[in-house]
Amino acid sequence: MKFWTAVVIAATLLVGILAGGATIIGLMAPVAGAAEAGVVATDPELVRWAFASAAAAAALSALAAGYAVAQVGTAAVGALAEKPELFGRMLILVGLAEGIAIYGLIVAVLIFNRVG
Repeated sequence: MKFWTAVVIAATLLVGILAGGATIIGLMAPVAGAAEAGVVATDPELVRWAFASAAAAAALSALAAGYAVAQVGTAAVGALAEKPELFGRMLILVGLAEGIAIYGLIVAVLIFNRVG
């Protein structure tokens, strides 16, 4: 693997980790505040596992999306160097790879809604 390819993959994964962590911190605050106010009465063990599973869903999907975008982006740059008219198709493929992170975020929100 070339040096710059490794740098792009590492930077994309780092951004994915930071975005996943910020997403979970932002999502945990309203749920924790509602639980403290007495609105939701659930088992603390269940809530703990829900937070852990939502964090895993968002973080792992962000990591997977970062890796997918790095791989697809690298291939897209190589293809665009040979055929510049493929720009629109390559942009769609990179967007589809980024959609993985959105699916993980949706799963995390659904887990939080299920808990209360």
